[in-house]
Amino acid sequence: MAAGEFKETNMQGKRCLITGATSGIGLETAKALAKQGADLVLVSRSLDRCKRVAEELGAGVPATMTYHAADLADPRSIDNLVSEVRTRYDRLDVLVNNAGAMYLKKCLSPDGNELTWALNHLGYFRLTCGLLPLLQAAPAARIVNVASDAHRGARRGLNWDDLQYERARYRPFFAYCQSKLANILFTKELSRKLLGSSITANCLHPGFVASNFFAWPGIPGAATRMTASLFAISPERGAQTSIFLASSPDAAGHSGEYFYRCQPIQPARQATDLAAAGRLWELTAQMTGVNI
Repeated sequence: MAAGEFKETNMQGKRCLITGATSGIGLETAKALAKQGADLVLVSRSLDRCKRVAEELGAGVPATMTYHAADLADPRSIDNLVSEVRTRYDRLDVLVNNAGAMYLKKCLSPDGNELTWALNHLGYFRLTCGLLPLLQAAPAARIVNVASDAHRGARRGLNWDDLQYERARYRPFFAYCQSKLANILFTKELSRKLLGSSITANCLHPGFVASNFFAWPGIPGAATRMTASLFAISPERGAQTSIFLASSPDAAGHSGEYFYRCQPIQPARQATDLAAAGRLWELTAQMTGVNI
């Protein structure tokens, strides 16, 4: 099979939680897994949007749909989500950490962290740690972290002295690059910590995808959307690697790897620094107050 192609599998009886599930590649991932029969737990900031998507996806497929609203940059909201999910379900077969954003101006999360870092990295970490008991209860669970080749833009690695632009001028693209580098380092350290368990953890680059990720106001948003319309791939194509890692038997033997077009590829050198991965884990555990 060519890169980016794989055979669909039967996901009946599998429960998959997807964040950012109501638009873009998150929605396309949910559509594909629903068609394969997976029972879906949809997570989005908007409960109304979750309900609408669940109703649309549930028509004509064997899957069941449930949904939860959560702000994945807000630790209290994540903790509420974790509590709801752990109360309602006895296990989780797949966790897709997909929700993410880039903010043109420096904003702070409810607990005072820089918002790109809070959503794209701290949110992945906190939610994954909180849901780990449900993943451990599954026969063979998978964690799928949506990263990006934008991590290559953080050429010098993480800026340990000023991770959240408390001193330096905020630069939105580089803040995003750093958060995506953190996704890969987090995945590698998570995989190491899960070694010997039945859980795998992988991350991916979806490609340059045309989605509402670029729904910024004003001239910057318009310019980016115009570029995206010329060069970006569709959300359906961008979701293929997420779907592959969540469902394909061919992904079962992989953990701690970085994928593009359904194939493992080598990330940038700074994303293979295992010492940095361990340091990031310890720092994030201190920042969030959670660990595994």
